[in-house]
Amino acid sequence: MSAPTAAQFLAALGATPVPTRDVFAQAKRSIDMNLHQIEELLDTPHQQARLGAVSIMDFQARRRSTPPDRRQELYELYLRRHDRIDDWSLVDRAAPWVVGSYLMDRPRDPLYQLASSPHWYERRTAITATWAFIRVGQLDDTFAVAELLVHDPEHFVQTAVGGWVREAGKRDRDRLRGFLDAHAATMPRTTLRFAAEKLDPAERQRYRNRP
Repeated sequence: MSAPTAAQFLAALGATPVPTRDVFAQAKRSIDMNLHQIEELLDTPHQQARLGAVSIMDFQARRRSTPPDRRQELYELYLRRHDRIDDWSLVDRAAPWVVGSYLMDRPRDPLYQLASSPHWYERRTAITATWAFIRVGQLDDTFAVAELLVHDPEHFVQTAVGGWVREAGKRDRDRLRGFLDAHAATMPRTTLRFAAEKLDPAERQRYRNRP
């Protein structure tokens, strides 16, 4: 049976918005879509189609049978067409597995390049991709990228920095405290709120009240 096409995916979605779970389900059924067709979906103005595209990329990157050369192609497609992965939901859907997992045994310089991007969604990728490392107890890059982005002016970067520092802090509470000791007084309140969310109430309040 031939791989599904972008046109078939769009036809399955229909003309009106569908629940996000239906987009994910259609993406899973389309897991064998080739890269050219995935890029066609990314090029559409249809936001749910682009969510479908990054979901297919995510499912392929997660699949154990996906060969290394395809993982590289997915990673390169993500970065090359980041102009179409320009929404927080699109970044969060694919960055951990398509970008982070690909870099697991490779130099992580691309994350630091993304962290210096003028585009907020690329900066969000830089921190969100580190979830792949947090999962296996590697926390250095999460905290290092967070150091670069701790004063970011963009709301959707602030939430990501705070959220992933919080997740890293579940693995190493003292390291989270050290990060907050250094930055709580000056970081955006949104970042602080997300980062300190799982601390006990008294400790959370102490960081919020820092001068």
